[in-house]
Amino acid sequence: MPIDYEAAGRLLEQTFSECENDLLRQVAPKIQAELQQPFETIFASRTQAYRETLVGCTIARIQDNNINIRLPYVKQGASAYNGRTLDERAVNPFLQQHRIPCSRGPFLSAFRRGVQFDEGTTRGVRDIEGYRAFLDLVGYLEKKGEDRLLSQFLRYLLFMFAKLREAAVVPLTRLRRISLEQYGVLISGLLATPSGGRFPLLLVVAAFTMIKEFFGLNWEVAHQGINVADAAAGAGGDVTISQDGRTLLAAEITERPLDRNRVVSTFNTKIAPQGIGDYLFFVPMVDLPEDARVQARQYFAQGHEVNFLGVTDWILMSLATTGAGGRKIFNEKLMDLLDGPEIPRSVKMGWNTQVDRLLGVSATRV
Repeated sequence: MPIDYEAAGRLLEQTFSECENDLLRQVAPKIQAELQQPFETIFASRTQAYRETLVGCTIARIQDNNINIRLPYVKQGASAYNGRTLDERAVNPFLQQHRIPCSRGPFLSAFRRGVQFDEGTTRGVRDIEGYRAFLDLVGYLEKKGEDRLLSQFLRYLLFMFAKLREAAVVPLTRLRRISLEQYGVLISGLLATPSGGRFPLLLVVAAFTMIKEFFGLNWEVAHQGINVADAAAGAGGDVTISQDGRTLLAAEITERPLDRNRVVSTFNTKIAPQGIGDYLFFVPMVDLPEDARVQARQYFAQGHEVNFLGVTDWILMSLATTGAGGRKIFNEKLMDLLDGPEIPRSVKMGWNTQVDRLLGVSATRV
């Protein structure tokens, strides 16, 4: 039976984006308890075809519940489907594009021609345990027709692929010399890329570090890890600039709109108790409400330096001021930060995507 391959590709992309957000938040999608072990088994298997074939089976089941997902060759009957074409036009390109470890050829090449996904095939496979786990999952798909359960199954399946990629090496696209206009495009693209707050933080840290090194300042630039509470760590903000043990500047970086309550809370828990004389909020300026501005003005009138700044404009001004030498330092520092072992692979992929869009085939990997 026919498969809409373009729709399959769109569904994979949309669902995987949700899975990447799940992974950034360290929250696994829900799945029935009895399915967890079969999933673990096929993703631990050295036979990649089991998990890749399962993607095709799931897509086929979602698109048409009259398809017999155990029959991946159209000549097997009226209810069969073309598993090879589904893999070539949707599944494998999706896996390759997102640099998920996978087979280079069609997943059906791991099985004998005309295979049926049933116990009769067990004799012809190497990893019998993995194949039987695959059959358990296919059996579940056969029994379930509700859209909600099938969508939940696909999301968990792709979440497991996202986890698989986390264990793999994702080479970064190296940023070469680009113009200030291109920096604006790149930074805006990175800030619009879901990263769990990592891109804004890394960009700001790289810029502060660049300023320190370019001007030979005796600064210490420290930053908090994502999801680490500033108060619990004794930090004044997401980024703290200090010299000789004294805090010169602290900055809070947020992708969310900032309201008056957040400004008051930050003042009461960080600025006033730690005696921070200069505090910056890096925020989306277009979404900054007037009550937050008014509150900051009140603190400013009381002698406290509390200011708001947009990430893109500040970095562009810094890069323009320091010239080519500063931009070279910024590129190096940003690459070092992105290459850290704690940076999720999805964030590295987000970087690669934005740089590739900007530079095209002229970009190189490191």
